[in-house]
Amino acid sequence: MKKRFLSVVLACSLTAVSLAGCGGGGSKETQPAAAPTTAAEAGEKETAVPEAKPEASGDLSEVEKIIQEAEGMSMEELAKKAIEESNGKTFYGVGNSSRGKSALPLFIEYLQTIDPSYTMEYEWQQPKNNKIFEQLSADSLKSTGTFAMTLIQDGNQIESKMVQTGILKTYIPKEWAEANNTTPDAYEGFLPLQTLNKVFMYNSTGDAVYDNCWDFVAEGSHPLFMDIDSEIVGKNFLYMLTEDQYAGWLKDAFDALDDSDKAYFQPVVDEVSADAEDLGLGENGAYALAWIKLWVENYNAQTDDGPICNTLVTDSATDQSGLLVYSKLRSVEESAGVSLNNIKVAAYEDGYQGIDWLHREKKEFLFLTNNSPLPWTACAFIQYMTCTEDGFSAWGKDMGGYSANPQVAEAIETTYQHSKGGYNEAGENVYECKNDRGYDWWTTDGELVLEDPEYCASVSFTVGSWIEMLSKYADSAQ
Repeated sequence: MKKRFLSVVLACSLTAVSLAGCGGGGSKETQPAAAPTTAAEAGEKETAVPEAKPEASGDLSEVEKIIQEAEGMSMEELAKKAIEESNGKTFYGVGNSSRGKSALPLFIEYLQTIDPSYTMEYEWQQPKNNKIFEQLSADSLKSTGTFAMTLIQDGNQIESKMVQTGILKTYIPKEWAEANNTTPDAYEGFLPLQTLNKVFMYNSTGDAVYDNCWDFVAEGSHPLFMDIDSEIVGKNFLYMLTEDQYAGWLKDAFDALDDSDKAYFQPVVDEVSADAEDLGLGENGAYALAWIKLWVENYNAQTDDGPICNTLVTDSATDQSGLLVYSKLRSVEESAGVSLNNIKVAAYEDGYQGIDWLHREKKEFLFLTNNSPLPWTACAFIQYMTCTEDGFSAWGKDMGGYSANPQVAEAIETTYQHSKGGYNEAGENVYECKNDRGYDWWTTDGELVLEDPEYCASVSFTVGSWIEMLSKYADSAQ
């Protein structure tokens, strides 16, 4: 029955590809992104899905015409345009992050340094339960929209629902491009504001050792993880594991196991080998599917990363593990039975063989709406957030959070010293787990899995359907 279902899935997938190849509808062609020239750009390029740019000026919307002009302007030049456009008006933004609301008053203060008489009211909305796509789609039906811009996540849905439909438009600030050794014209991806990594951690008060990513799917292991049904975009991590590079990492980690562990996992690898072939995966695809199967069937579903963190740092969570946003450690307060010294970041341990994840939820992209009521102001605000330390400060306080602008990232590290986040005022290393090793380390030695929206979109139906067939772990204590 399972085999038959897979056949249907693949047939449908091929049909969809065939229809797409016949030039249907409003799909835009995508071009390969330019080769990255910096470490920061390299990480971002992995997640960038090119947006086709109209060749003829007559094809441009009014917002696109403004974007085209804005991409050649400095921060100050844009600021003057924003002041002229929005003085005395109200700016509406929408995003998955609430911190846009924190950045807006700082932006207004910046504009007031140029024109002290400038005023602007603002409202920032944060839809719940992934409703932002519905909200933006509905707003796009107006000749002039409500929302000037958005800060949004989940590259898979952004590409299919927002970019290919023409609802959102990418603006690449001149100064951001220069900081990444490129130009707005040469850069063809989404504009990322930041990334936050989601990493494996475990409670170290017991004897358990997690020195291989397969340890997190071993018999009896039930890592805490936000459920992929409540946080749908969490599936992107699983999709990415089937990509050749990351499937190879899983194979390498498997080869590093001792014989007894291999003997436990090998039957699962054998079980899914035919599925990997049917799904068109590479030579190590079976190892990816085996890990995914064991993960889905064994993780302990949680509603948020905060409670996961709060559990892992307690004395009573002996040997428990989880995959969670690194920045959650910032809010832990030491008390009886609670300590950051009860937790370890798996990737920081000597000899760790495995994977961590650059979590899509914290890969946040900036766009203008194609019917933006204040496009100049939106461009200026986006440039302010991506090109100045003050503009990024709402996000910069977090360890594990990295501006996509290497100059801003460097300034943030100088200010906040995240690499020594576990040190006290006396210069003593008190909490090793809080010493953030930085973006460059995570994307190299840290073997961080980077989200590629284009790849996720390409397997979301096939691999996604296969994942839907798996049975989840049921914790009777929940």
